[in-house]
Amino acid sequence: MELQNVVKSVAPWLGTALGGPLAGMAVGWAAEKLGLSEKNADALQQALLGTSPENLLKLKQADQDFAAKMQELGFKSAVDLEELTVEDRKDARAMQIATRSRMPAIISTVVIVGFFLIFYGMLSKWFDVNESPGVMAVLNMMFGALIGSVSGVQNYWLGSTSNSAVKTELLARRE
Repeated sequence: MELQNVVKSVAPWLGTALGGPLAGMAVGWAAEKLGLSEKNADALQQALLGTSPENLLKLKQADQDFAAKMQELGFKSAVDLEELTVEDRKDARAMQIATRSRMPAIISTVVIVGFFLIFYGMLSKWFDVNESPGVMAVLNMMFGALIGSVSGVQNYWLGSTSNSAVKTELLARRE
């Protein structure tokens, strides 16, 4: 399950922020409240895998503190954070339409080809993991990062059902 969905189920403000331009702030906030030495998404995800009730309580408290901070900054609800995310994506799409840059397609191709090369290499035993035990750990880390990147590529080119649900909710609020 994606980190954002896991966090959103317990901590709606933090989970919503993870999907947009405030993701770094949300990860840092949650990691600090959970007492993690590393303040990044991977460390947060590892901490939440099979987490204890105490950590869930800390995450819920972190969400309440984050909500208070966001409300101080002018966001009335988590839906306002979603609007920020939608606007951020809209701006990125508008820039792509205006500039017609090839970079999104190039990056997408590299990610997809890299994903399938690593996947095939792991299945066909291209990599000699017996010679160097650290190789498998690096491959697993690369493969995990590529899985998330493939999801990002898919969302960029095809959109996502969660974005569609957010868009529907935002349109309903405006009427």
